[in-house]
Amino acid sequence: MIEIAFYHLMTSPLERVLPVLLQKTLDSEHRAVVIVGSTERIESICSLLWTSDPESWLPHGTKKDGSPEHQPIWLTTKLENPNKATYLFLIDGAAVETYQDFERCFDLFDGNDEESLQAARARWVSVKDVCEDRTYWVQNQKGNWEKRH
Repeated sequence: MIEIAFYHLMTSPLERVLPVLLQKTLDSEHRAVVIVGSTERIESICSLLWTSDPESWLPHGTKKDGSPEHQPIWLTTKLENPNKATYLFLIDGAAVETYQDFERCFDLFDGNDEESLQAARARWVSVKDVCEDRTYWVQNQKGNWEKRH
């Protein structure tokens, strides 16, 4: 069964949190699919993954790049798994109806935006029947993660 973790961003923007989580994904020898809200957003996330760490970059690809089987991180606007990933990242309010073959799902959202917060709460309720192993993490004022029940 899939493990779903909600990440309620309060002090750090997605642009700082996502690269860290993706690096941890690669360090643990997993692959990832990142579902974003629009094709324009794919371009901004591509740029982020190239530049988030001045010492390195996060290998990734998109439909435009092709060869998904060679891409450890696949960026898309729809549910697909062409790189045989085990981790799924949902950003920009993306939601899926099924979790296919993924082991873990990370749902990241801006907790300072009321609309984003309400949509995440609706997703939390909707996955209740799909997943017994769901967690909710909130950033505290120091930027550390606290598990909520």
